[in-house]
Amino acid sequence: MFSMKQLLILVIPVLVFFSPVSGSYDDKRCKCVCPRPAALNNTIGSDRTLYIGNVPPNKCNCDGIILPRVGELIKGREQEFCPQCECIYENRNTTIIQVVVIIVVWVIMLLVAYMGFLICLDPLINKRAKASYQEHTNEDDEGTLGGPSQQMGARGNVLNRVTHQQDKWKRQVREQRRNIYDRHTMLN
Repeated sequence: MFSMKQLLILVIPVLVFFSPVSGSYDDKRCKCVCPRPAALNNTIGSDRTLYIGNVPPNKCNCDGIILPRVGELIKGREQEFCPQCECIYENRNTTIIQVVVIIVVWVIMLLVAYMGFLICLDPLINKRAKASYQEHTNEDDEGTLGGPSQQMGARGNVLNRVTHQQDKWKRQVREQRRNIYDRHTMLN
């Protein structure tokens, strides 16, 4: 049913999305934003640093995340440094995020495939339309026996009906453009 190449094209994106996630992308993490340790000496700078750690919620504070990393740089000044830190414990579900991203990617791929199909179909519609096109001046005349819609209805060809509707729409658009840009009037 599927060739090996098609199967790989389908499976590789799924494997990439479901590969193990590590580091700062864990489902549960503690995120602390603090000033740089050098800012204790110089109060002018407002640079902030992000510290992320995978700790339990009760250790999501300056003592559990920041001091083990920068303890040597701020020795003796922990009481000045820690109140300036903002720590937030985050609990998120990366699996749901991955599923949503996969669905969005698949929808975009389907829309691109549909657009490609329509681009390939357009020359076929226009080729048939040019071969069977009969110009008429009044759209109210379509109900007569010899009209183009009667001929299309007799044949039952869906492609010709679509082409006819497309030509009708294009004529209406041309008429609207001519009225708006040339005559500066609106259609009724």
